[in-house]
Amino acid sequence: MPTDEELRDDATSRLRAAGLRVTAPRVGVLVALERESHADADTVARHVRGSLGAVSTQAVYDVLHALTEAGLLRRIEPAGSTARYETRVGDNHHHMICRGCGVIVDVDCSGLAPCLAPAHPHGFLLDEAEVTFWGLCPECQPANEENA
Repeated sequence: MPTDEELRDDATSRLRAAGLRVTAPRVGVLVALERESHADADTVARHVRGSLGAVSTQAVYDVLHALTEAGLLRRIEPAGSTARYETRVGDNHHHMICRGCGVIVDVDCSGLAPCLAPAHPHGFLLDEAEVTFWGLCPECQPANEENA
């Protein structure tokens, strides 16, 4: 795992490459999401406060919005959950979510984007398909159940 300094340097480079001003909260949010992908805004805020001190929740929401708009973050909204954020952008990957503990893992697309094609696209020009797989992670599965 990269050091905090390496993560901060990478975050600074990504912000500059996106044409954004480098600020401590922006760097803090990117570092937090590298450390804990698929985190919600409150979790990100706790991480940022742990490294920077006092940062308002609204400031974190503003940074999450700005970084998502700039294409540095991806926002996902699993059914029944608050919005989650990740730094893996630029590809058409999907997610697996545990119904027990809520852990989210990335699933690579099995083909070219979009991974799924509807039988009839109704005139839409499709560029992405969002797929969410739901189930139980290994830690949440009953000990006596055989796994497929």
